[in-house]
Amino acid sequence: MSRLLKIIAIVVGVLIVLVLVAPFLIPVNQFRPTIEQKASAALGRKVEVGNLSLSLFSGALGADNLSIADDPKFSSAPFLTAKSVKVGVELMPLIFSKTLNVTDVSIDSPQVSLIRNPGGQWNYSSFGASAAKSQAQTPPAAAKSSAPSPSSTSGGEFSVQKLELKNGRVVVGSTSSQKRSTYDNVSVIASNVSLTSKFPVTVTADLPGGGSFKVDGTAGPIDETNTVLTPLSAKLTVTSLNLASTGFVDPSAGLGGILDLDATLESQNGIAQLKGSAKLSKALLIAGGSPASEPVVVDFNTKYNLTKNTGVLEASTIKIGGAVTNLSGTYEVPGDEAILHLKVEGQNMPAKDLEAFLPALGINVPKGASLQAGTLSTNLNLAGPTNKLVTTGTVGLFNAKLAGFDLGSKLSAISSLTGVKTGSDLVIEKMTSNLRMAPEGLQAENFNAVVPAVGTLVGGGTINSKNALDFKMAATLTDVLGAVGSPVGSAGALLGKFAGGGSKNCKSQTTVPFQIQGTTSDPKFIPDVGGLAAGMLKSQLGCVGGAIPGAIPGANGSQANPADALGQLGGLFKKKKPQ
Repeated sequence: MSRLLKIIAIVVGVLIVLVLVAPFLIPVNQFRPTIEQKASAALGRKVEVGNLSLSLFSGALGADNLSIADDPKFSSAPFLTAKSVKVGVELMPLIFSKTLNVTDVSIDSPQVSLIRNPGGQWNYSSFGASAAKSQAQTPPAAAKSSAPSPSSTSGGEFSVQKLELKNGRVVVGSTSSQKRSTYDNVSVIASNVSLTSKFPVTVTADLPGGGSFKVDGTAGPIDETNTVLTPLSAKLTVTSLNLASTGFVDPSAGLGGILDLDATLESQNGIAQLKGSAKLSKALLIAGGSPASEPVVVDFNTKYNLTKNTGVLEASTIKIGGAVTNLSGTYEVPGDEAILHLKVEGQNMPAKDLEAFLPALGINVPKGASLQAGTLSTNLNLAGPTNKLVTTGTVGLFNAKLAGFDLGSKLSAISSLTGVKTGSDLVIEKMTSNLRMAPEGLQAENFNAVVPAVGTLVGGGTINSKNALDFKMAATLTDVLGAVGSPVGSAGALLGKFAGGGSKNCKSQTTVPFQIQGTTSDPKFIPDVGGLAAGMLKSQLGCVGGAIPGAIPGANGSQANPADALGQLGGLFKKKKPQ
């Protein structure tokens, strides 16, 4: 037994000595040119590695530094740099025959620059293309021949069991802009990697401003002409992406929100199809707006041409609570900004569900009020780059009730003369307008509202990027001139008496010009009292009609001129001049 133990001890001792001494006996640096040559041929870029060392415990070669050149059409700086890289190797061939067989590659803490030119091409598009083409053109007989020596191995025959990048940082930008987006903690894991076959790959990253990104699927074979066109089938997941922090959206344009996305990605023959669902929380769509409290859910289906940088958004839907609209159109990405040409159509959407989203458009329901009923219909067109997006079209609100809003109290100056009282809730039979929304604010034209308690309101105006209102309106008040016991009843009686007639049971219309200022949450209604007085007088004179009793007719028997009466009564609505 003691003899056996001695033999075992000797063998263990020899192995320990071998493990400790072998790395110093094998001149691993002689493989550095081979590694650089094989990697350069595989990627189509110049690859440089630093001093090599061998670890028998891990079965890997280690390099102090790694540098991969960029496409000279994009940058003279490296595409990728890393402080360390490990190359897994088969130990027995390396130790006994000094043959280098690579099994896996692990790159730690790489720094990668992704750059896009104005033509839409990326600096990684030429990666591996020449090698894939070379291997694709290799005659079958050559492919079946024995493996060549390391020094003569072509890049097209590059394959490893595992390729890993960990703790990476990726900076994304363009040649035409100084804007850059940085993605940290980037990880790429691929297995059975070959340039001419399909292989599984997983990519994860932390997103700017928080959130995470993941692509999990299969890629390959590498496209011979453009790496971007390489077939890809994967599941795409984005969690808590802050749009304002991506670097691709100009915060001054008022666009923002937190995006969650779950989709499938299929890319074949240069056409990428993305289909899934996206949820945008705290949406902000216009400067001067505030984040919406209700999320927007978009079920989408889009196809994107990777060579033309154009896309088609097929029939998709936008959901806000129980409100659903249809979305379709086209888009293009010629440079840093996407250019949209989209159409949004929705019919009979519950107004109550949309109330929480209105702040994203710079519209706030007045303080203390809420939409309790009604439906909204819309037909809108979105056009232009995302940082200067312009939305135009029509909107309509029907059979709505704005609870907690007394329009009569807001129009107190008018109410004191007309007796208009709307109560604590405002019923809107219909309200329609042509809208234009842009980064500088919202513009409403052909505004028309029918409010049974008041009459008809028409006009137009703007809501600027600071949420300030500037509307010029006119309200046509109906059936108020003969209201018994109202101030206007007395005014009507006085006018009738002066004109020689009565206003009893006279029904007519009075048009009141006014302005709306303040903000959407605290609007200020400023009436034109002079215009109100003129409107009331014209309405009363029109109601009386005919010859004015007691008036002296003209030589030709004509009736008194209402304009003269208006001039004579004008002093009733003016302060007397000091004596």
